Amino acid sequence: MDSSKKAILVTGASSGIGAAIAVRLVEDGHQVVGTHRGAPGKSAGGLELITLDVRSDDSARSCVEAFLQKAGRIDVLVNNAGYLQAGAVEEVTLEQAHAQFETNYFGVVRMVRAVLPAMRAQRGGLIATTSSLAGLVPLPFWGHYNASKFAIEGLMETLRHELRPLGISVAMVEPGAIKTPFYAQPQPVAMAAYSPWRERFFASMKGFEEKAPGPETVAEVFARVVASRRPALRSPPPIGRKIQRASSSPRRPRAPAHRLPRLPPRLPPPRQPHLE
Repeated sequence: MDSSKKAILVTGASSGIGAAIAVRLVEDGHQVVGTHRGAPGKSAGGLELITLDVRSDDSARSCVEAFLQKAGRIDVLVNNAGYLQAGAVEEVTLEQAHAQFETNYFGVVRMVRAVLPAMRAQRGGLIATTSSLAGLVPLPFWGHYNASKFAIEGLMETLRHELRPLGISVAMVEPGAIKTPFYAQPQPVAMAAYSPWRERFFASMKGFEEKAPGPETVAEVFARVVASRRPALRSPPPIGRKIQRASSSPRRPRAPAHRLPRLPPRLPPPRQPHLE
């Protein structure tokens, strides 16, 4: 294989950002296989898809073994599988919170562990992960999603130190609002106490989504990361660079440039009973 053409596995590649990443990397001449939770086959765009459930250790191992049988090596793992569990922290059940981390965080851990033996044997490789600006500047009503992306940020920074001596690079792309079906995700049973500003927040986010760039913007950044000999740890799309710079400063980062709905003032303390 031409050394500039790489064997790449993209998780969560059946739609949205993952599909756009896979298509772009194929256009760049790489050997790309995507994953989804369905049976092996082809995507609507002709991308080869193999089965993966990132919540399963056995599925992660089997997926990587199948990829290695096809490609003979693995140069790049793109961790993209994930979803948004919206809702106030009090509204989201512990089962829903566990499920969010099982996919968004432990799913990445499983895939990293599955590819590392092959990458260590090769003395090289790249682990590139879709993080989020919500992993730098959290948003209300996305509490567990924010936390899962903060965890990814810490994991990737740790891996960058651990894997550098082995010749393995680690990088993240941190999208902001992108026009995909991402926001149409599970929502918990609503509590009336949060309704007024929760609904305003969701309406604002819907507006951002409608005006946001498409997933090709993120795919372009991943293409540059894959092509780089020394990719940066963080590579936000253009819309997120200001926020990333602010979050990297020692001072508290400013809120994103777009306006989020104003939260209500604090509730007054309960009146104390008058004692004679």
